[in-house]
Amino acid sequence: MLLRIPDVLTREELALARRMMVSAQWQDGRVTAGHQAIEMKNNLQLPPTGDAARELAPLVQRALARNPLFMSAVLPKVVMTPMFNCYQSGMTYGNHVDNAVRSDPLTGQHVRTDISCTLFLSEPQEYEGGELVVEDTYGSHSVKLPAGEMIVYPSGSLHRVEPVRAGARLASFMWVQSLVRDASRRAILFEMDRSVMNLRQKLDNCQELVDLTACYHKLLQQWAEI
Repeated sequence: MLLRIPDVLTREELALARRMMVSAQWQDGRVTAGHQAIEMKNNLQLPPTGDAARELAPLVQRALARNPLFMSAVLPKVVMTPMFNCYQSGMTYGNHVDNAVRSDPLTGQHVRTDISCTLFLSEPQEYEGGELVVEDTYGSHSVKLPAGEMIVYPSGSLHRVEPVRAGARLASFMWVQSLVRDASRRAILFEMDRSVMNLRQKLDNCQELVDLTACYHKLLQQWAEI
């Protein structure tokens, strides 16, 4: 499932993130690339143990925790420590698939990467190129969102970042291990949860809504890995 999540960051949070990233010290992004991806990766990253990343990562984590659309769609068990990258003119990241298991850069915890997330921190008009392109069974999807919005997609998807031709593309990226490993089951639960919430806005809390909510939780109980 490819899903756009708007308004992840507030204006104040976004402004803080941009100020800190502009003045931060960057390193070669290839230090975190796997064997498959290292030859195709050309970008900059904030060192995860640096002051800027250590302050910004919890800011992003708090924003995700309060976002009902993210929580409903992803059903996170573990959200890896968010990281931050920058693509300047000529930088790109060729076609690759994210590693199935990654080690958290701060805690060292091994995480199964069910879902990949990119949180855009630059406005689309601030750079040329730099689209995130995700391939799935329905074709190629080119993504270039307003600052503060996020795209989530299966980590097993083939994806790339097109070359940046001008300007700078700032973003945060992270991986999630979901409570529900199977993507099709997560999609069913997400559709049910959104239907319940939409119906609750239109109807009183009738018995049918209570029953539907109970069905959701019964399925989650069967499928969740705790």
